[in-house]
Amino acid sequence: MAQAIRWVGFDGDDTLWKSEDYYRAAELAFEEIIGQYIDLTDARSLHHLLEVERRNLRIFGYGVKGMTLSMIESAVQLTGERISARDIHRVIEIGRATLQHPVELIDGIRDAVETIASRHEIVLITKGDLFHQESKIEESGLADLFHRIEVVSEKDARTYSRVLRELDVPAAGFAMIGNSLRSDIEPVVALGGWGIHVPYHITWAHEAEHAIAEGEPRMLQVESARDLPDALLRLSAAAAIGL
Repeated sequence: MAQAIRWVGFDGDDTLWKSEDYYRAAELAFEEIIGQYIDLTDARSLHHLLEVERRNLRIFGYGVKGMTLSMIESAVQLTGERISARDIHRVIEIGRATLQHPVELIDGIRDAVETIASRHEIVLITKGDLFHQESKIEESGLADLFHRIEVVSEKDARTYSRVLRELDVPAAGFAMIGNSLRSDIEPVVALGGWGIHVPYHITWAHEAEHAIAEGEPRMLQVESARDLPDALLRLSAAAAIGL
Protein backbone atom coordinates (compact mmCIF):
# COMPACT_ATOMS: atom_id res chain seq x y z
CA MET A 1 0.00 0.00 0.00
CA ALA A 2 1.30 3.43 -0.87
CA GLN A 3 2.29 5.77 1.90
CA ALA A 4 -0.18 8.56 2.71
CA ILE A 5 0.91 12.14 2.12
CA ARG A 6 3.25 13.33 4.89
CA TRP A 7 4.78 16.52 3.52
CA VAL A 8 3.02 19.26 1.58
CA GLY A 9 4.87 21.87 -0.45
CA PHE A 10 3.64 25.36 -1.25
CA ASP A 11 4.80 27.64 -4.04
CA GLY A 12 5.29 31.32 -3.14
CA ASP A 13 4.64 33.79 -5.96
CA ASP A 14 0.99 33.83 -7.11
CA THR A 15 0.15 30.96 -4.74
CA LEU A 16 0.74 32.57 -1.35
CA TRP A 17 1.00 36.19 -2.46
CA LYS A 18 0.36 38.24 -5.59
CA SER A 19 3.33 38.70 -7.89
CA GLU A 20 2.67 38.47 -11.63
CA ASP A 21 0.46 41.59 -11.52
CA TYR A 22 3.55 43.65 -10.73
CA TYR A 23 5.57 42.07 -13.53
CA ARG A 24 2.79 42.89 -16.00
CA ALA A 25 2.72 46.48 -14.77
CA ALA A 26 6.50 46.60 -15.29
CA GLU A 27 6.09 45.35 -18.88
CA LEU A 28 3.53 48.07 -19.62
CA ALA A 29 5.86 50.72 -18.22
CA PHE A 30 8.68 49.27 -20.35
CA GLU A 31 6.52 49.54 -23.47
CA GLU A 32 5.71 53.17 -22.68
CA ILE A 33 9.43 53.97 -22.72
CA ILE A 34 10.43 52.16 -25.91
CA GLY A 35 7.21 53.23 -27.61
CA GLN A 36 8.85 56.64 -27.95
CA TYR A 37 11.39 55.07 -30.33
CA ILE A 38 9.56 52.33 -32.26
CA ASP A 39 6.16 51.13 -33.46
CA LEU A 40 5.18 48.68 -30.71
CA THR A 41 2.81 46.71 -32.91
CA ASP A 42 5.38 45.99 -35.59
CA ALA A 43 8.16 45.33 -33.12
CA ARG A 44 6.23 42.81 -30.99
CA SER A 45 8.18 44.20 -28.09
CA LEU A 46 6.86 41.93 -25.33
CA HIS A 47 7.48 38.83 -27.46
CA HIS A 48 11.04 40.04 -27.99
CA LEU A 49 11.42 40.66 -24.26
CA LEU A 50 10.17 37.15 -23.47
CA GLU A 51 12.71 35.60 -25.81
CA VAL A 52 15.52 37.64 -24.25
CA GLU A 53 14.37 36.65 -20.76
CA ARG A 54 14.30 32.98 -21.72
CA ARG A 55 17.79 33.20 -23.18
CA ASN A 56 19.07 34.88 -20.04
CA LEU A 57 17.48 32.58 -17.46
CA ARG A 58 20.57 30.39 -17.15
CA ILE A 59 22.73 33.48 -16.59
CA PHE A 60 20.57 35.84 -14.55
CA GLY A 61 18.04 33.38 -13.11
CA TYR A 62 14.41 34.13 -12.31
CA GLY A 63 13.17 37.30 -10.68
CA VAL A 64 13.06 41.05 -11.01
CA LYS A 65 16.79 41.62 -11.40
CA GLY A 66 16.98 39.25 -14.36
CA MET A 67 13.88 40.85 -15.84
CA THR A 68 15.39 44.32 -15.51
CA LEU A 69 18.64 43.34 -17.21
CA SER A 70 16.66 41.67 -19.99
CA MET A 71 14.57 44.84 -20.38
CA ILE A 72 17.72 46.91 -20.82
CA GLU A 73 19.10 44.45 -23.38
CA SER A 74 15.77 44.39 -25.24
CA ALA A 75 15.50 48.18 -25.20
CA VAL A 76 18.96 48.55 -26.73
CA GLN A 77 18.19 45.97 -29.43
CA LEU A 78 14.68 47.15 -30.26
CA THR A 79 15.69 50.80 -30.56
CA GLY A 80 18.81 50.06 -32.60
CA GLU A 81 20.93 51.43 -29.73
CA ARG A 82 19.14 54.78 -29.93
CA ILE A 83 17.68 54.65 -26.43
CA SER A 84 18.99 57.43 -24.21
CA ALA A 85 20.83 57.03 -20.94
CA ARG A 86 17.91 58.80 -19.27
CA ASP A 87 15.46 56.19 -20.54
CA ILE A 88 17.76 53.31 -19.59
CA HIS A 89 17.73 54.78 -16.10
CA ARG A 90 13.93 54.79 -16.25
CA VAL A 91 14.01 51.06 -17.04
CA ILE A 92 16.22 50.52 -13.99
CA GLU A 93 13.68 52.41 -11.89
CA ILE A 94 10.96 50.06 -13.15
CA GLY A 95 12.98 47.19 -11.72
CA ARG A 96 13.60 49.00 -8.46
CA ALA A 97 9.87 49.72 -8.02
CA THR A 98 8.98 46.10 -8.79
CA LEU A 99 11.44 44.87 -6.16
CA GLN A 100 9.77 47.12 -3.61
CA HIS A 101 6.17 46.15 -4.30
CA PRO A 102 4.04 45.32 -1.26
CA VAL A 103 3.33 41.70 -0.36
CA GLU A 104 -0.41 41.08 -0.68
CA LEU A 105 -1.59 37.64 0.35
CA ILE A 106 -3.94 35.64 -1.87
CA ASP A 107 -7.48 35.62 -0.47
CA GLY A 108 -7.99 32.77 1.98
CA ILE A 109 -4.41 31.49 1.84
CA ARG A 110 -3.50 32.08 5.49
CA ASP A 111 -6.41 29.98 6.74
CA ALA A 112 -5.61 27.28 4.18
CA VAL A 113 -1.94 27.11 5.18
CA GLU A 114 -2.82 27.02 8.88
CA THR A 115 -5.32 24.20 8.36
CA ILE A 116 -2.92 22.12 6.28
CA ALA A 117 -0.06 22.76 8.71
CA SER A 118 -2.21 21.31 11.52
CA ARG A 119 -2.38 17.99 9.61
CA HIS A 120 0.92 17.79 7.72
CA GLU A 121 4.46 19.00 7.78
CA ILE A 122 4.72 21.80 5.23
CA VAL A 123 7.56 23.27 3.19
CA LEU A 124 7.69 26.48 1.17
CA ILE A 125 9.50 25.93 -2.13
CA THR A 126 9.90 29.14 -4.11
CA LYS A 127 12.26 30.19 -6.88
CA GLY A 128 13.81 33.52 -7.79
CA ASP A 129 16.28 36.04 -6.45
CA LEU A 130 17.32 35.03 -2.92
CA PHE A 131 17.15 38.52 -1.37
CA HIS A 132 13.79 39.35 -2.94
CA GLN A 133 12.23 36.01 -2.01
CA GLU A 134 13.52 36.23 1.56
CA SER A 135 12.07 39.73 1.82
CA LYS A 136 8.67 38.62 0.56
CA ILE A 137 8.62 35.59 2.85
CA GLU A 138 9.35 37.78 5.86
CA GLU A 139 6.82 40.44 4.89
CA SER A 140 4.13 37.83 4.23
CA GLY A 141 3.88 36.91 7.89
CA LEU A 142 3.60 33.23 6.94
CA ALA A 143 7.17 32.08 7.60
CA ASP A 144 6.49 30.72 11.09
CA LEU A 145 3.84 28.36 9.73
CA PHE A 146 6.35 26.40 7.65
CA HIS A 147 8.54 23.62 8.97
CA ARG A 148 11.08 24.31 6.24
CA ILE A 149 11.71 27.00 3.59
CA GLU A 150 13.59 26.43 0.33
CA VAL A 151 14.53 29.24 -2.06
CA VAL A 152 15.77 27.56 -5.24
CA SER A 153 17.12 28.69 -8.60
CA GLU A 154 14.94 26.27 -10.59
CA LYS A 155 11.96 24.05 -9.83
CA ASP A 156 12.53 20.87 -11.79
CA ALA A 157 12.66 17.14 -11.07
CA ARG A 158 16.28 17.38 -9.92
CA THR A 159 15.49 20.10 -7.38
CA TYR A 160 12.42 18.32 -6.04
CA SER A 161 14.37 15.04 -5.78
CA ARG A 162 16.98 16.78 -3.68
CA VAL A 163 14.35 18.36 -1.40
CA LEU A 164 12.53 15.05 -0.95
CA ARG A 165 15.76 13.29 -0.01
CA GLU A 166 16.50 15.94 2.60
CA LEU A 167 12.94 15.69 3.95
CA ASP A 168 13.32 11.89 4.02
CA VAL A 169 9.99 11.39 2.28
CA PRO A 170 9.25 9.36 -0.87
CA ALA A 171 7.58 11.16 -3.77
CA ALA A 172 4.37 9.19 -3.11
CA GLY A 173 4.20 10.83 0.31
CA PHE A 174 4.54 14.39 -1.00
CA ALA A 175 2.07 16.83 -2.55
CA MET A 176 2.89 20.19 -4.11
CA ILE A 177 0.48 23.15 -4.22
CA GLY A 178 1.03 25.92 -6.76
CA ASN A 179 -0.23 28.06 -9.61
CA SER A 180 2.27 26.84 -12.22
CA LEU A 181 1.71 23.50 -13.91
CA ARG A 182 5.22 23.72 -15.36
CA SER A 183 7.14 24.42 -12.15
CA ASP A 184 4.91 23.28 -9.29
CA ILE A 185 2.98 20.28 -10.56
CA GLU A 186 4.63 18.59 -13.55
CA PRO A 187 8.02 17.73 -11.95
CA VAL A 188 6.42 16.40 -8.76
CA VAL A 189 3.89 14.25 -10.62
CA ALA A 190 6.68 12.92 -12.86
CA LEU A 191 8.52 11.77 -9.73
CA GLY A 192 5.43 9.93 -8.46
CA GLY A 193 4.10 12.66 -6.16
CA TRP A 194 0.85 14.58 -6.08
CA GLY A 195 -0.19 18.08 -7.09
CA ILE A 196 -2.90 20.65 -6.46
CA HIS A 197 -3.13 23.35 -9.10
CA VAL A 198 -4.48 26.75 -8.02
CA PRO A 199 -4.64 28.84 -11.22
CA TYR A 200 -3.83 32.52 -10.95
CA HIS A 201 -5.59 35.02 -13.19
CA ILE A 202 -2.27 35.93 -14.88
CA THR A 203 0.41 33.44 -15.96
CA TRP A 204 3.83 34.29 -17.38
CA ALA A 205 4.07 32.81 -20.88
CA HIS A 206 7.19 30.83 -19.93
CA GLU A 207 5.28 29.08 -17.13
CA ALA A 208 2.27 28.33 -19.35
CA GLU A 209 4.18 25.63 -21.24
CA HIS A 210 3.82 22.19 -19.64
CA ALA A 211 3.30 18.49 -20.34
CA ILE A 212 0.56 17.70 -17.81
CA ALA A 213 -2.14 15.64 -19.51
CA GLU A 214 -5.78 16.59 -19.15
CA GLY A 215 -7.37 14.47 -16.43
CA GLU A 216 -4.03 13.66 -14.75
CA PRO A 217 -5.11 11.36 -11.84
CA ARG A 218 -2.37 12.52 -9.46
CA MET A 219 -3.47 16.16 -9.67
CA LEU A 220 -6.50 18.16 -8.62
CA GLN A 221 -7.39 21.70 -9.65
CA VAL A 222 -9.18 24.07 -7.31
CA GLU A 223 -10.75 27.46 -7.84
CA SER A 224 -9.41 29.21 -4.75
CA ALA A 225 -7.15 28.85 -1.73
CA ARG A 226 -10.19 28.06 0.41
CA ASP A 227 -10.61 24.77 -1.47
CA LEU A 228 -7.07 23.54 -0.71
CA PRO A 229 -7.64 21.67 2.59
CA ASP A 230 -10.51 19.59 1.19
CA ALA A 231 -8.60 18.89 -2.02
CA LEU A 232 -5.62 17.69 -0.01
CA LEU A 233 -7.86 15.36 2.00
CA ARG A 234 -9.00 13.82 -1.28
CA LEU A 235 -5.44 13.35 -2.50
CA SER A 236 -4.40 11.91 0.86
CA ALA A 237 -7.19 9.34 0.63
CA ALA A 238 -6.06 8.40 -2.87
CA ALA A 239 -2.44 8.11 -1.72
CA ALA A 240 -3.41 5.92 1.23
CA ILE A 241 -5.06 3.30 -1.00
CA GLY A 242 -2.38 3.43 -3.66
CA LEU A 243 -4.25 5.14 -6.50
